[in-house]
Order: sequence, then C-alpha cells, then structure tokens
Amino acid sequence: MSDKNTTPAPSGIARLSFNEKFRLQTWLMGIIAFAVVLFLLVQAKFILIALAIAIILFSLTSDAINSISRLRIGQFRIANWLASIVAVFLIASGLLTLAGLVISQINTVLSTTLAYTDDAQRAIAQMFAWMGPGVENSVLQTVRSIEISGYLRSAAGQAGTILSQVVLIILFVGFLFLERVWFGTKLENLMADKAQAARVSAIIGSIIRRVNRYLLVKTLVSSVTGVAIFLLLSVFNLQFAVAMGLLTFVLNFLPSVGSIIATLIVTLVAYIQVPEPQTAVLIFVLAGMIQFILGNVIDPMLMGRTLRLSAFGIIISLAFWGAVWGIPGMFLAVPFMVAVMIVCSHIPAARPVAILLSREGLPEEEFPLTPDSPAQSTEAGAERGYSHAIGAE
Repeated sequence: MSDKNTTPAPSGIARLSFNEKFRLQTWLMGIIAFAVVLFLLVQAKFILIALAIAIILFSLTSDAINSISRLRIGQFRIANWLASIVAVFLIASGLLTLAGLVISQINTVLSTTLAYTDDAQRAIAQMFAWMGPGVENSVLQTVRSIEISGYLRSAAGQAGTILSQVVLIILFVGFLFLERVWFGTKLENLMADKAQAARVSAIIGSIIRRVNRYLLVKTLVSSVTGVAIFLLLSVFNLQFAVAMGLLTFVLNFLPSVGSIIATLIVTLVAYIQVPEPQTAVLIFVLAGMIQFILGNVIDPMLMGRTLRLSAFGIIISLAFWGAVWGIPGMFLAVPFMVAVMIVCSHIPAARPVAILLSREGLPEEEFPLTPDSPAQSTEAGAERGYSHAIGAE
C-alpha cells in the first residue's frame, strides 16, 4: 500500500542541510555587512581620510618622541608632554606650509592654463599626426569638445577643501597625542587578558614599523625625484618647474603607476611649451631615467624586505581605494594593505588572505606563536611592538 502523504521532491531540487543553510546565511550577512561598511566609507570619507592621515602622522612621530623623552641634558630630562606639544606644533606647521604651497601652485597653474589651452589641444592632436591628417583632425575636435573650464572649477573647489582637511588632521593628531599615554591600560582592560593584549600590541607595532619605514623611504626618494624634475625643467627654461616637481613628489607615492603618470605629464607640459618633438623626447628620456634609477634601484635598496607585497594586490588595492576615496584613497592604499596583510597573517582563519597579498606567498610573522610558550612569545613581541612604537610616560 503506497503512502499518499509523502510526495517526492522534484528532480534537480535538493533540500539544504542545517550547516549549508547556516553557511549560506553567513555569506549573505557578510555581503550585507560589506555593503553597509562600503556605504559608510563613501559617505564619511572626508572625516575618515583625515583620521587615517592623522593616525599615520601620529605613528611616524611617536617613536621619535619616545627617543627624545629618554634623552638627558645634564640632570634634566625632556618631559614626554613637552615633546608631544612640540611634535604637534611641528606637524601643524609642516601641514599648513605644505597646504599653502600646494594651493599657491594650483592657483598658478589654473591662472595660466587657459593661455595654453589652444596650444595644448594642438600639441595633443599633433601626437597623432603619424596616423594621418584625418585622425589628427578627429583628435583635435575631440579634445576641443572637452569642457576645460568645468574641470578648472572642479580643481579650484578641491583646492579649497585642502585647508579645511588640514585643520581637521591637526585636531585629530592633537587628540591622539592626548590619548597615547593611556592606550596600553585601555588595551589591557579591553582584552581582559595580558597575553592577548600583548599580542595585539605587537601586531600594531609591526604595522607601525613597516608603514613608517615605507613612508620615510618613499618621502626621501620622492623628494629627490621631485627636485631632479624641477632642475630638469629649469635647465630647459620651462614654466611650471616648481609645479611639476611638486606633482612628481606627490605622484611617486602611488606605487607602480605614479611615476609613469608623472613622466607623461612632465613630457606633455614640456611639449606644449616647446612644440619640438626632439625636445619632448629628450625630456621624456631624462625624466624616465630619473624615475627608473630612483624608483627601481635606489628605492628597493632602501626599502629592503619591508613590504613584500604582491604587485597585483597593490594594483587591486589602488583601484578599490581610488573608487572609494578618490585620489587620497590611492595614497593610503599601500599602508592599508600592509595593515591587512599583517593582521591576517596572525589570524589562522584569515591567513589565506595574507598569503594572497604577500609577494612570495609567505607572509612574515615577526613574533610567531609557538605551542610551547605562547605567553612568552606575545610578551616578547609586545616589547618590540607597540610599546616601542607608541610608548607611554
């Protein structure tokens, strides 16, 4: 006798088990959480960009402050709070000076760009003359259809926000220095476990050391490159030498693509002012040699094994943060990638992410835990980590 209450499931449709349903729900919740976080990153990007830059500047100067506070002049010792106040003052002065220089150069370029608009359009079209007069005319018409004035107004508006963002960064840095003394105590109370707090401190210290070394080396190499480009354009008696040197300095912080963009812009600016292919080619070759020697020879020598990041991962990080935060996000892409790789390398479930982000697929652990003595390892790591990089009284 057949059972009439049981109906077979349609062919090709299988019921999900409890584990499969739980896994599916986890994935869906993860996607929703990622979308919410991405939305918040985009909506609050003005504040978050300022906060990220402030944290980087804070970490760069904290180690120097700790070293200064340990110095003794006779029987006197420089107080930690005094060194912090001096550091905030120097950071504020440097940021305001840099912002003023950038705004002045932007105003200089914008005020003279309209005078070179026709020359620039013809110079760009002449670059395609070898493909025939029809192609050259088409390129000229296409370039002339671009609303230059709209882009100039947008650039002027962006320049106006620089000063307000610099003020916000200075405020964030000041409050971070006020909180630095109590960070260790807060971390221990938050984790409720000294060993775990020591491990977190060591991870933070590792991130700070690598990012600091990367930024210091990049700043040095980019400064030398910018000065070299300035001297190169000055030798040829071209305008915008200061602006091109500053632009090269800034763009060199973008790995892989920044030096290429800077070289092309410098060559185009030179070609617009001196419409001679020989001069433009010579400047292109010299600027390319400067970028190659400093970027591919000197930079790796100074950087050593600091980053060990995947080149493809860097491009993906640049694209993602550029889409989320624009140009500032591209400059912060590498420090963020370093932080993600180091954190994931110490989380067993997330270690595959660290392997994908590392260059050789072997992310380093500066303080790996051993099964025999986890507390010993974490305390040693913490001693080399955040307590050294941030410090307290």
